[in-house]
Amino acid sequence: MSPAPPPSAEEQRDEEQRLRELGYRPVLARRMGGFGNFAISFSVISILSGCMTLYGFGLNTGGPAVMLWGWAGVGLFVLCVGLALAEVTSAYPTSGALYYMADRLGGRRWGWYTGWLNLLGLLGAIAGIDYGAALFIGAFAHLRWGFEPTPGTTMLVFVGILLLHAVLNLFGVRLVGLLNSVSVWWHLAGVALIVGALAIVPDHHASPSFVFTTFVNDTGWSSPVYVAAIGLLLAQYTFSGYDASAHLSEETANASVSAARGIVRSIWVSWIAGFVLLTGLTFAIRDYDATRTSATGVPPAQILLDGLGTDGASALLLVVIVAQLFCGNAEVAAASRMVFAFSRDRALPFSALWRRVGVRSQTPVAAVWLSVAVACLLALPSLWSATAYGAVTAINVIGITPAYAIPVLLRLRAGDRFRPGPWSLGRWSRPVGWTAVVWVACVTVLFCLPQSAPVTAATMNYAALALLAVLVLASVWWYVARRSYGTPGTAAYGTGRDQAELAEGIV
Repeated sequence: MSPAPPPSAEEQRDEEQRLRELGYRPVLARRMGGFGNFAISFSVISILSGCMTLYGFGLNTGGPAVMLWGWAGVGLFVLCVGLALAEVTSAYPTSGALYYMADRLGGRRWGWYTGWLNLLGLLGAIAGIDYGAALFIGAFAHLRWGFEPTPGTTMLVFVGILLLHAVLNLFGVRLVGLLNSVSVWWHLAGVALIVGALAIVPDHHASPSFVFTTFVNDTGWSSPVYVAAIGLLLAQYTFSGYDASAHLSEETANASVSAARGIVRSIWVSWIAGFVLLTGLTFAIRDYDATRTSATGVPPAQILLDGLGTDGASALLLVVIVAQLFCGNAEVAAASRMVFAFSRDRALPFSALWRRVGVRSQTPVAAVWLSVAVACLLALPSLWSATAYGAVTAINVIGITPAYAIPVLLRLRAGDRFRPGPWSLGRWSRPVGWTAVVWVACVTVLFCLPQSAPVTAATMNYAALALLAVLVLASVWWYVARRSYGTPGTAAYGTGRDQAELAEGIV
């Protein structure tokens, strides 16, 4: 895996011609290579973000056995989802990605609801990633200076991170691509450094039987099967966001191949590296209960503190925090392209504002600001509820995961009417596709279920309500925008579009 050379003029012309065939005029800068496209999905998956921020959840919800074996099993099924989605991405390489695929294969309503689910998941991901980074910054401050994080201070740090990511994204896709390329090596080196230090320095390690067979239930539910099922959230939450490769396809050279490869590579590399990271952390647990109730507020920080001391733990926490910042920055890029594309097809309120592209940066500036603003609103309940962060992560999963499966289901339904792109699964398309659809259906139900008992206002899983809310919002807005919303080639696409828009290259 090495940075690809700059896209050739011929590659840019081919992909821009393909984009015109799909009905859109190129307005974004095509400055990203194949490695950069892989890097953005790998950065969004971010094992140093997902695994670390939900590690405490895993300790209570199934324990080591569910974390390790759940990671292995979920990773296999997610790879099937990624393979099936990559095939459809190769045929429709646009910034709209999932909703555009669904619209083309199933019609306007399929595209409409897929787009709203995808948007909910992407915005929930920004909130989950950046709030997790804020928690880790609080843990770092506790280790170094004895600072006691509160929900209020964590929220202030979270807002600061959102502003940082908005500003970085306004500089254009070239900087985003550079940061993501650095992020790949930072993540891989970070995992090697953390696992290596925890393997060599501490004089105590847990037994293999503890790491791979210990089941822990601190959820209040009596059924071990139920607990193991909801414990899969750690892995499924981490394995999300790989649609970023598709959303950046209008800015990627040879996108019909590079975006598909980016999706698949980001999953299998994360699968291997994440298993190594979780195994290394779990072997280094010294006191299980003390780790779960760590004063730092972040159990992995306690593992590092027990094994490496204050200085070593602080240094490795900085490695994790930087990785999480890379992750959040990449997610803002992906979400803003989704906002831009959805607005380009007039699906959002005030679409004329969100679809505008900066003249100098060739970046959807207003879409960037909208993305971080909504992410901030989604995380606000964390000021009052300790379980709200888990709900935000579940919002990400149940929003974005069904959106992955809908284009795959419609592709299967289309049969021979679907015209594959240059990257195809061939005869494996149907078995892999159906495996992906069934898996997504199962996890969507799982992550709408309560995670703690007894179920109260403080412990309720609000992800199902968020999913219902976005579906209601999408249904209501459909009756307002259905005459103007449409992708190229549909009857509604040209309604109300004037020559000024065409001249600006918005459509």
